[in-house]
Amino acid sequence: MSKVLTVLAVDDEAPALDELAYLLSRHGDIGKVLRAGDATSALRELNGRPIDAIFLDINMPGLSGIELAGVLANFSNRPAIVFVTAHDDKAVAAFDVGALDYLLKPIRQDRLDEAVRRVLAATIEPSQADDDVIPAELGGVTHLVPRDTIGWVEAEGDYARLHSSSGSHLVRIPLSTLESRWRDKGFHRVHRSYLVALRQVTGLRNSDSGVLVRLRANGASPAVELPVSRRQARELRDRVVRDPMRNLKPDD
Repeated sequence: MSKVLTVLAVDDEAPALDELAYLLSRHGDIGKVLRAGDATSALRELNGRPIDAIFLDINMPGLSGIELAGVLANFSNRPAIVFVTAHDDKAVAAFDVGALDYLLKPIRQDRLDEAVRRVLAATIEPSQADDDVIPAELGGVTHLVPRDTIGWVEAEGDYARLHSSSGSHLVRIPLSTLESRWRDKGFHRVHRSYLVALRQVTGLRNSDSGVLVRLRANGASPAVELPVSRRQARELRDRVVRDPMRNLKPDD
């Protein structure tokens, strides 16, 4: 039996708040929908009872949704945060404050269902709430790239290029940031320019230029070989062998 959620809908525009609350109330996994028209009212609700998730507008008078999310970071039992906004240019800021999902208005039923599914997963297994989707902007459209679809990541200055089963996505996040966030999620920094998913590794081989790691094809991302820095080679071999998600061993 799945958990029944208590959620809080926050929007300063009454018609938008009514629509959001209505859509949430129709969902079978949501038992109670609370409402707030601004950040102050939202904090009052959040301090008054346990709430599993907050569906939050970004542009509001007083504290914005992003600022409210920053306040929630100090809560011992922070609710899952899903932004609901008409603005598609705030996805990176939403990611930085730990948003679980990012819905664009008008709200599509399939995207709302997906957001609720992610909330359920995060509340049942809190360790999964850690940035398991990455918002990436392409041609004015925000794409949500699940972390478990990413085979490897390439540094491009202060940006990082995600190579996923759905294709290549450029995000405004340094590779070092993703390395620190994802190390415990099965990723390994093999080189100053590359971060790889251990589950995608099919082998390691020595070449004239040094050690190379082989990654299997991953949907739209083809099989590749990437260089491994000398200081990373031994730890990478150890992690590949120990990784419980794999039953392959690296080549000698």
